Amino acid sequence: MVFGKTSKSRKSVGAFMALAIGLSVFSIFNADLAISNPPATPKPTKPPKPTQAQIDAAKKEEAAKAAAAKKAAAVLSSATKTLNQLAAIAATAQVAYNKALTELRIAKENANAAAVHALKTQAEVSKANTVIGKMASNAYKLGGDFTNINALLSANGPQDLIDQLTTLDNIGNTNTVALKRFEAAESAAKIAKIEADRTKAAQEAATVKVAETKKVADDAKAAQQKEVNKLRAVQNKLAAELAKAKNFRVTLEQQRQLALLEESNANTATKTPNQFKVWPNKGFTGRTTIRSTEEIRTKAVAYAKKQVLARNPVKPYVWGAQGPSSFDCSGLVYAAYKDAGLGWPTWGRLNAALYFVATKRVPFNELVPGDLLFYSYDGSVQNIHHITIYAGNGMMWEANSKRVGLIYSNMYSIKGLMPSGGRV
Repeated sequence: MVFGKTSKSRKSVGAFMALAIGLSVFSIFNADLAISNPPATPKPTKPPKPTQAQIDAAKKEEAAKAAAAKKAAAVLSSATKTLNQLAAIAATAQVAYNKALTELRIAKENANAAAVHALKTQAEVSKANTVIGKMASNAYKLGGDFTNINALLSANGPQDLIDQLTTLDNIGNTNTVALKRFEAAESAAKIAKIEADRTKAAQEAATVKVAETKKVADDAKAAQQKEVNKLRAVQNKLAAELAKAKNFRVTLEQQRQLALLEESNANTATKTPNQFKVWPNKGFTGRTTIRSTEEIRTKAVAYAKKQVLARNPVKPYVWGAQGPSSFDCSGLVYAAYKDAGLGWPTWGRLNAALYFVATKRVPFNELVPGDLLFYSYDGSVQNIHHITIYAGNGMMWEANSKRVGLIYSNMYSIKGLMPSGGRV
């Protein structure tokens, strides 16, 4: 129910609320919108909510980071392409090296087989030479050749002698042929061994050369891999810096919009007559679960109390501030629960209206210290303009306004109290 508010004004505020919700919908329940490096103690005369100049500077910084990241990505892409080419060369060298090792193994096996065959053949020739040498020696000692001596000793007559001499002569011829064959085989075996040894030596030399080529390829690949790893680390760093710059810029924009909206609602509330002391319940809903414990709520209340009672120096109300030297209403709530232990991703910097949505509804008769109280100038969620921390016994800690500052007050001292509290 709205009293004394024009349709035009209502549309304007509604548009502001839609913008703020659009900027912050992803963070209603768990976004942390706090600037990562908050400025030094703000001056009360200069609101800390982000200015358009700050946002423009953040955009410029983000664009510079994006350009650097793009350049690094191009360099990394080129280096990766070179690495892939070197990897292909190294793979080809590996195949050639494996082939050379196989051929070397076969050459060694052939050389070893040829050596064994040559030794075996040489041994057989030596054995034959020894047998024939003994027979020749015996014949020489008896004054004739070995064939005639044997024939004379065993002949039974002229014909028998002729037959034996013929047989022995044939045996002698056979031994001579066999010896020549042995000698030929020995010569062939020696030639085969020489050729096998030559092939083995050539293959060993080829294998060494291929191994050297492979080492060069592997070393080039390894060096390029190091370069790619270095460039990838640079790109990852730049990507992280870009993400941080983008987040910083988005945070500034969101904080500015939320602060402007809350400031606008608060100003409108001061000009809106006939507000209810407590608005009727229209079935408002919020979270179904809570994130706080009694210990956390107690710590949040203690923090808020400490800020309100601070006297040296007194901490002023400043739009968009969230401590430690000044606060606005939602900034005090955010800082209190952050100090009590809540943080990303369960707790973030929102405005009063979004904190209403992001907390569990609690009837007034069930309020406990640490619960939140909300004020709207027309009883709607989008026009909630103020938020406080319930202290117990109908009292609350709040960052009230620029004029009043941070105070301890009665929960009914401000008109437009929403019909239920919110438990974090």
